[in-house]
Amino acid sequence: MTDAYITGIGAYLPGEPVDNEELAARFGDGTRRDAALRRRVLAANGIRTRHYALDEKLLTVEQNEQLAATAAGRALADRGLAPEDVRMLAAGTTQGDALVPGFASMVHGRLGGGPMEVLSAGGVCASSMAALKAAVGAVRLGEHSAALAVGSELVSRSLLGRAGAASRADGADGADTAFLRWTLSDGAGAVLVEPEPRPDGLSLRVDWIRLTSHAHEHQPCMSAGLEADGRTWLDRDPLDETRIPEAPSLRQDMSMLPELVDLGVAEFTRLVDTGRIPADVEHVLCHYSAEHFREKLQARLREAGHAVDDERWFSNLSTAGNTGSASIFVMLEAARQRLSPGDRVLLIVPESGRFTLAIALLTCVGPGVSTPSRAELAACPLGAPEPGDPEPVARALNGLAEVWAEFERGLDRVPVIRRIEDGEATVRDYRRLLLNLRQQVVDGGRWISLAAANFGTDLFPLRSAAIRHAADEHQDFQLLERDYASAGGDPAEMNSTPANIGSAALSAFMFHRAGLPDPVDLLGAMFVIEGLGTRKAGGWADRLQRSAGLRDDQLTFLRYHSVGDDAHYGVLRAALRSGLFDDAQVTRIVRTARVVARLYLLQLEELDNV
Repeated sequence: MTDAYITGIGAYLPGEPVDNEELAARFGDGTRRDAALRRRVLAANGIRTRHYALDEKLLTVEQNEQLAATAAGRALADRGLAPEDVRMLAAGTTQGDALVPGFASMVHGRLGGGPMEVLSAGGVCASSMAALKAAVGAVRLGEHSAALAVGSELVSRSLLGRAGAASRADGADGADTAFLRWTLSDGAGAVLVEPEPRPDGLSLRVDWIRLTSHAHEHQPCMSAGLEADGRTWLDRDPLDETRIPEAPSLRQDMSMLPELVDLGVAEFTRLVDTGRIPADVEHVLCHYSAEHFREKLQARLREAGHAVDDERWFSNLSTAGNTGSASIFVMLEAARQRLSPGDRVLLIVPESGRFTLAIALLTCVGPGVSTPSRAELAACPLGAPEPGDPEPVARALNGLAEVWAEFERGLDRVPVIRRIEDGEATVRDYRRLLLNLRQQVVDGGRWISLAAANFGTDLFPLRSAAIRHAADEHQDFQLLERDYASAGGDPAEMNSTPANIGSAALSAFMFHRAGLPDPVDLLGAMFVIEGLGTRKAGGWADRLQRSAGLRDDQLTFLRYHSVGDDAHYGVLRAALRSGLFDDAQVTRIVRTARVVARLYLLQLEELDNV
C-alpha cells in the first residue's frame, strides 16, 4: 500500500456570521424560560458567531448537498483540480436532505464530474472521519488516485426553521433539544486525498486513523426519531392518537456526556502509552460542542499526565460554531496557516450519538525534496546528524531516518503488528509471528558470515565486526524455537514449514548482496533488522505479555533482541561515522535499507503464505 496525503482543504459556512444578539432577534426566545435557557447555553458553549442556511423568514436557502458540494469544490480548487479528476466521493452527515438517495449520491449530482465511487457515511460528528478513513483506504490500496471526503450539516431547519418551530409548538421539544438549538449550526468541510504530496505547497500525510464504536456499552446519547418507548418515528400505529412528529428533532441526553469525556481521556492515554500518539505532538484539533467541555477535557488530561498546553490546542468553535461532522475539516482549514513541514497534527472527534471515538494523526509534508522532520530524526534508532558531521555521514543518517519513518508507517498497516501495538494480539498471533520469522532468523547468521568473507582488506574492520556479529546471531533461532514450543506450538510444524514468500524474497536478496565484493550496503540491512530489536522488540514483548498473558520464559527471543541489538547498533554507528564511505557507498547503504524494509514488511504481510 502507498501513503495517502491530504492535498486540498475546503470549507464553506453559509450566509453572514450571526452573533448572539442577532440570534435572539432572528429566531426568538419563546417563553421566559426559553430565554433564560438560551442565555445559559450561550454562556456555556462560548460560541460568539455561527452560520445558517436560513433566511430571515426561517426558510432554507441552500440544501445540505449544496453546502457539501461547495466545500468539495473549494478543496479541489485549493489543489488546482476539477471534479472530473476525482474518482471517489465519501460524504458524512447527520441528516441528509432526503432519506433516499444516499447523501453522497446527491452531493455527486450537485458537484458533477465523471463516474465515481460514492460512499454515504451515517452517524453524527464522526461520520466525516469515517468518510476520510474510507477515502484514505481507497487511495492507499491504489484503487483511486484522487478521493474526496466531505462532512456537511444543515441542522438549522429542524432546530430553528419552520419545522423546528412546529415541533416546539407541539410540545415535542425539551431542554436537551433546546441546548442543541443554541449550539449547533450549518456548514461543510472537505479534504482531497492523493497518493503523493502536492508539488506546490503543504500536504498532510495521514499516518493513521482509528474509529471505534463503544455502542455495546452505552445507550444512545444523541438521537432523532427514537422514542423513549423504543418506537421510531416510522413505527406509527394508525389507531394511536398520540402524535409522533413527522420531522423528528435532534435530542441529546446531557447527563451522559461526562461518560464520553471519560472514554476519550482513557483512549487518549492508552494511545500515548503505546506510542501511537506522540507526547509532544505539535497541534491538537479536538471537536467538542461547548467550551466548558474543553475545560473539563483539558483538566482530565492534566490529571492523567498528558496535558496539552494552549499553544498546541486549536479550535475555531467560537467563530465557526459547532458544525457537527463538518467541524473537524472546517477546523483543519482554519488551522493550516499554523502548520509547518514536519509538524504533526492530531485530530480528535468524540461522537455522542452512541459513543464513537475517531482519532487521526497527520504529518505535515512540504513540497520539493523531502527531508526527515525533527520527529522522524528523533524516532530514528541512529538519531540525528551531529554538528560537524561530514556531508556523507549527515546524508546517510538523514536517508536512514526517512527509511525508518517509512518502515514504521508500513508496520502500522500490517495486521498482526497492529494487533500487537493495540494490545489485542492473541497467543495464536504470537505463534504465527514466530513461525514465520524463523527462516529469516536462521538465515541471518549465514548471510552475515558470507558478507564477512567478501570484505577486502581495505574494509578489514567491517570484516571483523561481521564475524563477531555472525557469532552472536547464529544460535538466535534456538531461542525462537523454544519460545514457540513454550507458547504451545508444535516443534515438528516449525521444522517442516517452508519460508513464506516474503521471507524467501528477503533471504534471497540478502544472500545476493552478501555475495558481492565489499558488501557495505548491508549496513542498511543491519539498520532495519537490528533497529526492530532495539526500538520495537521490548515494547512488543510487553504488550504481548499483557494481551496474551505470556510469561517471561515465552518471550526470550524478543527480550534478548531488545537488549542485545543495542550493542550491534553501537557498531553500526561507529561504522557510519568512520569516514570509510564515499557518496556512492552511502547511496547504496540507504537504498539497501529501503529494499530490506520493504521485504521485511512483505514477510510480515504474508504470514503463512508459503
